[in-house]
Amino acid sequence: MGLVIGVVWLAISTVTGFAQTNAITHSPAKVVEKYFALDNKGVRLDASSFESVASYVGWKEEPAWGKVIIINGFTVPDDFRKWEIVSTLEVVVPVEFRVVGVMYLESAGFVPEPGTEQVRVRLKVQGTRWKIMEPMLPPHVGQKRMLNVVRQALLEEKDGTRQASLAALQAELRKAHE
Repeated sequence: MGLVIGVVWLAISTVTGFAQTNAITHSPAKVVEKYFALDNKGVRLDASSFESVASYVGWKEEPAWGKVIIINGFTVPDDFRKWEIVSTLEVVVPVEFRVVGVMYLESAGFVPEPGTEQVRVRLKVQGTRWKIMEPMLPPHVGQKRMLNVVRQALLEEKDGTRQASLAALQAELRKAHE
């Protein structure tokens, strides 16, 4: 009887494991890709949305960031030969971001810094899932998404000085987009 229960449990856990992007049955590169795809959409801009990425990372909370890296996309190689395989339970996957510039949240300022950023993302198996352990990067948000965020903030802002700052930020982001 115990053997039957064990086999049923194994079958159920295997089936449910396939549904999770960061299950150990999936490529660790897919975990990195999913995490940065969510980041690209701006989910880390709001502290309350940490839950949407919490299952992909080894840390418990998101720090308050003073800046956001504005990107035009990123690349994660699925070819394991481009990774550093530390052990069967730990890998380092390279990521390349196409950077447009940096937006500073306090001043609502944008500094164009076009180029690429290379990052090495360390993942470890925790339980039955791959988790990103490091580095803890500031949000890397897509340029179009950030333009929408600024546009919405501009519509909601009542203070004239802040409206002017947001309008200038919007113009800078658009200019960098061209």
